[in-house]
Amino acid sequence: MFSIARNMDIRGRIAMEGRKMGRIGRIAYAGLAMALISTPAFAQEGGGLDLIEMFEQMGAVAMAIAVVLFIMSFWSVGVAIERIYTFAQAKKQSKLYAPQVAKHLKEGRLKEAIALSSAKEYRYSHLAKVVLAGLQEYQFQQESGSNLSREDILDTVRRSIQRATALTSNDLKKGVSGLATIGATAPFVGLLGTVVGVINAFVGIASTGSGGIGAVSAGIAEALVETALGLFVAIPAVWFYNYLSGRLEYFNVEMDNSSSEMVDYFIKKTAA
Repeated sequence: MFSIARNMDIRGRIAMEGRKMGRIGRIAYAGLAMALISTPAFAQEGGGLDLIEMFEQMGAVAMAIAVVLFIMSFWSVGVAIERIYTFAQAKKQSKLYAPQVAKHLKEGRLKEAIALSSAKEYRYSHLAKVVLAGLQEYQFQQESGSNLSREDILDTVRRSIQRATALTSNDLKKGVSGLATIGATAPFVGLLGTVVGVINAFVGIASTGSGGIGAVSAGIAEALVETALGLFVAIPAVWFYNYLSGRLEYFNVEMDNSSSEMVDYFIKKTAA
């Protein structure tokens, strides 16, 4: 537990590299949007962009696919923003929490350490949740007057910490797997819209009896728009998933280290 505070400087440098990648991702995302807008497939004769008119010309199936892609996009961005905020708070609160609880434990003030770990200002801290579980279990065993041996007490504390680590890790992962699903499936949903657009193009050829550009332009436009939407949804979702997965791995390492240090602390304390 006492090495947590010393490790914060190293972790801060790692987090800084993650923030740099986040800035690169935002720049690339903006560049993709500008590239799509500037392509001929999105431009009209007057040089303007009228997506509303394009969508009005879509068939019912293509419109439904576009709506699904928009929902996937809004959901992925919402989850990413919420997780980024939660992770930022967890890192910030854990950085403040670690040296304070280490000081209490070093001085043998168990009740003060428990009160600190359960304080409202550290409710986002993943370290506080793991440490609190171990401290509460140890205090319960001491106050209940159980006749458990030293090894049994340590085992119960270890299992309590492991359960808290698993639950906290699962809570941190909330919604992140959905980003991977969207990133993997959005291109295929867009491809489905592309297929529908091509089918409409052939229907236009059949209805007019001509293969001219006027007969196929509407269907080709649908296909291009659906393809672009699929990529536009998938690329940020994959970026967000990779970024958040890296942060999750970082948090899991922190919790594992804290769990190990807590067990070492109780081993020394029970041996005294």
